Amino acid sequence: MEHAFRAAFNQNFTQEAYDAFTKDVFAVAGGELLFRLCETPLFLSQAFSDELVAAATELVAPFLDAAFLKRLDAAVPPDLYVPNEDAHPLFLQLDFAVAESPNGGYIPQLIELQGFPTLYAFQWLLDSKIRKHFQIPDTLTPYFSGLNEQTYLELLRRSLLGDAAPDHVVLLEIEPQKQKTMIDFICTEQVAGIKTVDLCDVIKRGRKLFYKSGGKEIPIERIYNRVIFDELVKKDIQFGFRFQDDLDVVWLNHPNWFMKISKYCLPLLKSRYAPPAFFLHALDAYPDDLENYVLKPLFSFSGAGVEVDVTTDILDAVADRENYILQRKVTYAPAVQTPEGGTKAEVRMMFLWHEKPMLVNNLVRMSRGKLLGASYNRDNTWVGASIAYHP
Repeated sequence: MEHAFRAAFNQNFTQEAYDAFTKDVFAVAGGELLFRLCETPLFLSQAFSDELVAAATELVAPFLDAAFLKRLDAAVPPDLYVPNEDAHPLFLQLDFAVAESPNGGYIPQLIELQGFPTLYAFQWLLDSKIRKHFQIPDTLTPYFSGLNEQTYLELLRRSLLGDAAPDHVVLLEIEPQKQKTMIDFICTEQVAGIKTVDLCDVIKRGRKLFYKSGGKEIPIERIYNRVIFDELVKKDIQFGFRFQDDLDVVWLNHPNWFMKISKYCLPLLKSRYAPPAFFLHALDAYPDDLENYVLKPLFSFSGAGVEVDVTTDILDAVADRENYILQRKVTYAPAVQTPEGGTKAEVRMMFLWHEKPMLVNNLVRMSRGKLLGASYNRDNTWVGASIAYHP
């Protein structure tokens, strides 16, 4: 599964280099990160990289079909529907486990997907800092579709700004200074020159939104939206407009896509790269082998609410059954050989969708525990957030 460079990387690794790497990244964040950086990137072989691309391409294909997209309308509760939805999301990601194949070897298996922006700017920073502190051959790249560092940054900047001036584009978030992904906001500001704005600081006048800068009210034309409704409801945030208002702004992504392209899609996707999944409320009977399934809420984030040890009692206790799915468990392979032993990996394939979905970059999470999220891997070594390089 991995490129031959793995052995050389492990042999040349030093704790001093890793400490310098993390210190360099922390300096951009203005302090220590709230998630762990892995000691190593993932080095994909050409064959496994090709299969990841094939899996991602196959599973994105249904979203090009208007009838399939229409089926996703049911994912948005009427009280959360936001007007002026666009034809497709700009940002789209698919998470794949590096799993054991029944035929031997490894196969990508879809864990979930998101119609919501992820760490597009931070992954650029991560690549640059890894290359600065470790020996990564120039023949390896994290980018896809023929992109390199320069063309990737140009595409990301153009995607965020469109035809607007940077001061009319904002990254919108709830209490951004408290978010674990604050470093990505800082990187996004560097890449595109836009401001990160707290949701509670936005001013509404008619159909227009504004934020204050230098004592002036600046009109907002485009919103790089990082607000998650689940967090908004849980924290009972009070702010000066409603997402459901008819607003004169362009959403990146439009909030409806967060609910439409999500775990809600998993039961609808049929592929050897997608393990079977079922809406909980649609099951007449539970599978006999519940130990082989995981229970997931449709609209949570960072692994919240996921049950990996499912029982009938747990399922019977779920009140809002239409908001949960059962997904067949994936056996993550300890495929990454490290000085601490085999480590499991998950690869997020990251798209930008203009005329059509374009695969541009990736994100990696490594773990030796039950859950892959960065929040669950702070106390081990050779685990955490990283990036994948391929020939």
